[in-house]
Amino acid sequence: MFRTIRLARALQPLGDRILVRRAAKDVQTAGGIYLPESTSKDANEGEVVAVGPGERDVTGALHAPNLKAGDSVLLPEYGGTKVKLDDEEVFLFRESDILGKFEG
Repeated sequence: MFRTIRLARALQPLGDRILVRRAAKDVQTAGGIYLPESTSKDANEGEVVAVGPGERDVTGALHAPNLKAGDSVLLPEYGGTKVKLDDEEVFLFRESDILGKFEG
């Protein structure tokens, strides 16, 4: 489902931000019918590429994120900041914007 590629330019997110690569859109149904790309919505699943160090609370304590690079996550339909790195689009989300983590 996911392509594993190495980005030539590295981007380390700051704070509680998570860098995510969205999964490729499904262009063929289970019955074998091909869908035009204009009708298919963005995939709401992605792979974590990089994770920031975490968020600090009012006392200054650092709270590490619950995600790590390589995790499969459930994303909101809209949101995230689009970033283009080496001809690939990745998205920056706050950890609280990510809806869930797929196990297994």
